Amino acid sequence: MATSPHPVILAPSLLGGNHTAFGESLQLVSETRLEWVHLDIMDGHFVPNLSFGPQLVSDLRTQSDLFFDVHLMLDNPHAHLDAFIQAGADQITIHLEPDYPVKATLERIKAAGKRCGIALNPNTPAEAAEPFLALCDIVVVMTVEPGFGGQSFREDVLPKMETLSRWREEKAYAYRLQADGGVTTETAPACLSRGIDTLVAGTAFFKSADKEAFAQAIIAQ
Repeated sequence: MATSPHPVILAPSLLGGNHTAFGESLQLVSETRLEWVHLDIMDGHFVPNLSFGPQLVSDLRTQSDLFFDVHLMLDNPHAHLDAFIQAGADQITIHLEPDYPVKATLERIKAAGKRCGIALNPNTPAEAAEPFLALCDIVVVMTVEPGFGGQSFREDVLPKMETLSRWREEKAYAYRLQADGGVTTETAPACLSRGIDTLVAGTAFFKSADKEAFAQAIIAQ
C-alpha cells in the first residue's frame, strides 16, 4: 500500500454544481468546511467542451478565500497564464499532451508566486511526467477522459498512481498526487491506497444529499 506525506484533501469541482449559480456552489463548498475548490477551464479544442474563463474566476475570487485549484484544459495554456494568475488562481495545473513549452510554463507559474502542476490524461504514461516532477507542487492523474462530468472511473489508471507515488518517495519529491474524475466514496479508497492525497469530485459531491457526510467519508478513509 502506497502512502502520502500529505493530509487528504477533497476539492469539489464547480462544474458538478449548478451552472446558473456558481456563487451558490462556492458557498456550499465553504459550508462543508472544505479548503479547496477545483475550477476546470476548457477551451473546446483540447477537450470537446467549453466551460468558463478568467473573468468568472476573478468574480468568484471576490466571494471566497478558498484555495482555487485551477485546471487548464487548453491547447495553449502558456498563452493564458497571466489572465488566470491575475484572476486569483492559487494553483495552476497544465496538461502534458498539447505541444507547447511545458517546463517554461511551469517556471512562469512558480515565478508568479503560484503553485503549479501537471496533469496526465488516462492514456498518457507516468514516464511523460518525469522531466517535470521536480518543478511540480501537484501531479494530476485523470481517471476519466477530460471534458465532461459524470463519467465512470477508469481502474486502468491505478498503476500510474502507484508509479508516481513510488517516484515521489524514492526521489524525495514533495508534490501532491491528485485523482480527477469519477471520484466517489466507492472509488476513493483505491486511489488513497495508491498514494493519492487530493481528490476532485464534481457530480458525486454536488448531488449528494449530505455534502458534509460525503466529504467526511472521503477524507476519513
